[in-house]
This record gives sequence, C-alpha cells and structure tokens, in this order.
Amino acid sequence: MMTHYPYEKLGHANHGWLDARHHFSFASYHNQERQQFGVLRVINDDVIKAGAGFDTHPHRNMEIITYVREGAITHRDSHGNVGRTAAGDVQVMSAGTGVYHSELNLESEDTNIFQIWIEPNQLEVKPQWDSFEFPKVPTADALMLLVSGDGDAPLSIHQDAFIYAGHLIEGTELSHPIKHQAYVLVSEGLLELEGHLLNKGDGLEVAELSSINMKALQDTKVLVIDVPQIVREI
Repeated sequence: MMTHYPYEKLGHANHGWLDARHHFSFASYHNQERQQFGVLRVINDDVIKAGAGFDTHPHRNMEIITYVREGAITHRDSHGNVGRTAAGDVQVMSAGTGVYHSELNLESEDTNIFQIWIEPNQLEVKPQWDSFEFPKVPTADALMLLVSGDGDAPLSIHQDAFIYAGHLIEGTELSHPIKHQAYVLVSEGLLELEGHLLNKGDGLEVAELSSINMKALQDTKVLVIDVPQIVREI
C-alpha cells in the first residue's frame, strides 16, 4: 500500500524568515488525517533565510533529526553542545528529560533542511546531541544508513527506526528493504518508485511491503525513513 503526497499539496506556512512545508500537522497547520505515520510525528521541509533561525526553545521526550539539504545549520543547547552541520550531513538530538536549543542559519545564503521528529521508545533519557559528515559519493547499489536505534549507523536514536539516504545518478536502479513501514522523501531530482513518479519535495508512504524498487529519472537525492507502526516499550 502506497500513498503519494506531492509537495504542492503539503501544509504551508511562510513566516518571512522561514518558508515551511509540513508533511504532518504542525504548529498552525492542522489536518486531522495527517497526524503522523507510525512513530514518525513530524517532517518539515524548511527554508531558513540567511541570518535567521529558530531561537532558543525547549523540547522533551522526542528524537529530532535534521538532514541539511542546502547551506548549513548551527546548533547550540543547554547541555553545552555546539555544532555546525552542512549540506549532505545530519544531526540528531534526543530531548529526553528536557533540553533548550537554538538552530540558526549563520550562513550568507538560505538553508534548506528536512526536520524530522520520531517518538522515542524510552522516556526521560539523558539528553544528547551528535552530528556526522557523510561521504558525498553517488549511490551504486544500496542506500547509506545514516541513523538507527540499533547502533549500526553513525548516528543513534532511541527508537527501532532507520534513516537511509542516497545520491542516485540518472538511470540508477536499486531495491531497498523495509523492516517496518517507510516514508520516502525526494530531496532533489525525479524518482520512479513502484509506478509512482516523485518530484523534488514529494513524500510517499509505503506500508505492507518488504522492499521497494526505485529508479532515478534524473540525478536524484532520496531519503527513506523506516519506522515502527506504534511506540513500543514505553
């Protein structure tokens, strides 16, 4: 079972300093039918103006992943973590017992990110933050594992979830396994996936399948977020 969500039909809010598209209900965007996908609670496609960003604010008991598509984001939090994450790289924050943080675009250009929130399978954990610079090489036969809850990825979260990414050169075809259910995002390009054509910014829910076949019709950057259907072990 697959459901396609085109970029043009996503929730939209333009605050001047921030132009955001929402895959699920968030802030002032309310859609009763789009609350979450399993434990995947938020996907925001954010364009942040140069010199702007999210000022210091709190979070608790949420796994927050930021995939930087263009530009860079600078993180600071109440636990002393400071870091800059650039295009093609990822940062993760486990909010746990509570954390205050800011996410600022200190660059001279706009920054584009996917902001992803996943509900944890453990509550009140010690807050943590980490980032990782991933190789910028084309994908040959398998997507790269960026984030997981089992320790097999460079970045870790408190959930049995997996985030993969790949840069597919035009004509590249591959099959990707699914453990639970998956939300596919096209960061750039044009992707054919099981009969669906996904453009830049589109999302696709995939349920009840053990694998998906994809083909890049242009040079394409894709993310696959594999998440359980329900929160477990809380």
